[in-house]
Amino acid sequence: MTPEFVVEFAKQAIILTISLSMPMLGLGLLAGLIISVFQAVTQIQEMTLTFVPKIIAVFLGLLFAAPWMLDKLTTFTVNILENIPMYIR
Repeated sequence: MTPEFVVEFAKQAIILTISLSMPMLGLGLLAGLIISVFQAVTQIQEMTLTFVPKIIAVFLGLLFAAPWMLDKLTTFTVNILENIPMYIR
């Protein structure tokens, strides 16, 4: 294993991690933005009002994105396991 290979392997893992987390982070951000605008308009400053919708949005996003995420993870893992003989050379 060369240092270039290790860096490329780590880069692929980081890109996969970011691409899998982006939908959930985006939904949490969008829900937080909508709730913040609602709080600013109504001047309601309840702390639980910010957390509950974000959690629900992220869980719903996870529910719908889970098959895609699982497919990406299994493809990455299968690729790693199939190429083990090439990695140890």
